[in-house]
Amino acid sequence: MHNVRHLLEAKAPEIYAISPDAPMIDAIRLMAEKHIGALLVIQDGKLAGIVSERDYARKIVLQGRSSATTPVRDVMTADVRTVGLDDTAEHCMELVTNRRIRHLPVVVNGEVLGVVSIGDLVKAVIEDQQVELEQLQKYITS
Repeated sequence: MHNVRHLLEAKAPEIYAISPDAPMIDAIRLMAEKHIGALLVIQDGKLAGIVSERDYARKIVLQGRSSATTPVRDVMTADVRTVGLDDTAEHCMELVTNRRIRHLPVVVNGEVLGVVSIGDLVKAVIEDQQVELEQLQKYITS
């Protein structure tokens, strides 16, 4: 069974973040450049929020606001659900499903260690199911 520690070990170690004072255009450009769907919002070394492409679509595009003049703080989600290293992939999948979110920052003792995405979780659950299937097949054939 995968836990968050294993998920982070399987990923590139980069943490992409932006200041809450940065204009949204900078956030969108960074997400596009890095091929990611969300950025952590860090202020004074602490997690202040998360901003996603979905936030951009709903709070900038649909409201006709300017991405050049709207700061990230006006668009970000400040009430961020986080997970720890020992949380299971299944627990994380439950969180993203129930809360309809796609990214979970990993935080331990106030330090951001990474982000687990819904794609990471789907991959881990599939791998776990594959292992279980192989074990069942071995049991049946033995």
